[in-house]
Amino acid sequence: MDVKAVVCLPTYNERENLERMLHALADKGVEVLVIDDSSPDGTGELADRLAAELEFVSVLHRERKEGLGPAYLAGFRRALAEGADLVLEMDADFSHDPADVPRLIEAARDADLVLGSRYVDGGAIANWGPVRRFVSAGGSLYARLLLGVRVHDLTGGFKCFRREVLETLDLDAIASRGYAFQIETTYRALRAGFRVVEVPIRFVDREHGGSKMTRGIVAEAVWKVPVLRLRALAGRL
Repeated sequence: MDVKAVVCLPTYNERENLERMLHALADKGVEVLVIDDSSPDGTGELADRLAAELEFVSVLHRERKEGLGPAYLAGFRRALAEGADLVLEMDADFSHDPADVPRLIEAARDADLVLGSRYVDGGAIANWGPVRRFVSAGGSLYARLLLGVRVHDLTGGFKCFRREVLETLDLDAIASRGYAFQIETTYRALRAGFRVVEVPIRFVDREHGGSKMTRGIVAEAVWKVPVLRLRALAGRL
């Protein structure tokens, strides 16, 4: 039986990257759902044109920019409604290599949630300075220790969910907007008893466009982690 895999690709001002990314995904055996938050640079209009040309591409337009979490949740709901068996997350800026998509899909044969991991053996980060490396690795370690889990890359955004995971998680209860969303979804999957595995990837910083990282996103991740742990201890997660 063929497996329907849908890549959710959130975009905000990704006009410089979108067309190249979609063509790079064309031979990966996936459908792509572009989720555009009314990008002022015309990304949404470009996505519509490409969707008319490429039968594996569809577009979900959102009225405003609300953060990574709400964009992905909207994409998850659309993908599930349209019959996806596997739902993937990845960045549109080539930080995640499209060539790794089949590896995540293959790993999902024996796992419920597959994480593309920078921090397991064989994983790597290219062209980051020492400060950013410290912030990223420190954030993952902080979340790992406070939540008491063995996952090495809790903040990564290259994932493959089996349908059953997203159907089991209470998507309406997930309120994280930034990279805390990545921590929360993985933690909820672990708490629900799903098998989570990490496969090594090489992460490369974007070459075109601006980073979406802000102090607010970092701050949300800092305070959200202990809240998640407390809620779990209280039996409310």
